[in-house]
Amino acid sequence: MPEQSNDYRVVVFGAGGVGKSSLVLRFVKGTFRDTYIPTVEDTYRQVISCDKSVCTLQITDTTGSHQFPAMQRLSISKGHAFILVYSITSKQSLEELKPIYQQVLAIKGNVEAIPIMLVG
Repeated sequence: MPEQSNDYRVVVFGAGGVGKSSLVLRFVKGTFRDTYIPTVEDTYRQVISCDKSVCTLQITDTTGSHQFPAMQRLSISKGHAFILVYSITSKQSLEELKPIYQQVLAIKGNVEAIPIMLVG
């Protein structure tokens, strides 16, 4: 996590159509989008209370495709926490998270100090 700062970057990864944007929009805006609109990359800011202080989450909703590997590496290098999303009806979407997790390991090094959440 960043030192001396209350700003945290959370990056959401997963295959196309697994619900990354719906999950993020539900958290940030309290709405649910049930239609599929492909995302290249969207960023949202959410102010939350954490440990009796105010924190800002910068949430990056990434593309579901692997067309932009440079953007993926940049998102990982800047990220403080990661949410890996898959569809419970698609084993393939879970398998697609393995190389992303490996890339987080390679870029961040010791992931024991980095929050990583798997969401189905």
